[in-house]
Amino acid sequence: MHSFDLPRRLVAEGLGTLLLVTTVVGSGIMAETLTKDVALALLGNTLPTGAILVVLITILGPISGAHFNPAVTLVFMLKGELRPPHAVQYVAVQVLGGILGAMVAHAMFGLPLLEFSAKARTGFPQWLAEFIAAFGLLATIIGGLRFREAAIPWLVGLYITAAYWFTASTSFANPAVAIARSFTDTFSGIRAQDLPGFIVAEILGAMVALAFMSWLLRGAETTKEVTQ
Repeated sequence: MHSFDLPRRLVAEGLGTLLLVTTVVGSGIMAETLTKDVALALLGNTLPTGAILVVLITILGPISGAHFNPAVTLVFMLKGELRPPHAVQYVAVQVLGGILGAMVAHAMFGLPLLEFSAKARTGFPQWLAEFIAAFGLLATIIGGLRFREAAIPWLVGLYITAAYWFTASTSFANPAVAIARSFTDTFSGIRAQDLPGFIVAEILGAMVALAFMSWLLRGAETTKEVTQ
């Protein structure tokens, strides 16, 4: 049960997603400004993103659960830990917060508040990468909740830091962030027409992670019952 009322939880979700996207987009702009080396720019985009996730989950997690991600919200709704009407509101503020985050990043760097991305990110390898990215993220969260809840901020931050580099898509793993990134024509952008493939892959990855981890973690309970 949440100890904070719904309005405060929604503000925490919106603010967290805003700051997450501000970091993703802003660090991408900064990296692209400082270097023409794509690998170095990606590193400059990766480290701030992993770091801000540790901070945001630590300070906002006790309020809202720190989803900042519709795929995470969907999983918690299916687990019965979030009512469907509240889940819909979580997703709405996540998407809105993400778009506002892109606008904030643009404002800080003197760019138009909103611009449509022209960066192509499509095709089966990209979709597979997003499936794997979302699967791993949800597996990390579910496993962390079971075995080391206090470590979840670090687990998620480290997972996303790693996934930036081992996935072909640089690990969006988040429909709200993907939507927000379609409104920036900078280093971290994605074309709007490429969003459906990314979002479907992310949701499927999250659903498979829920099913797989539910089965995997149930094994310990079964073993305990057999040995008693």
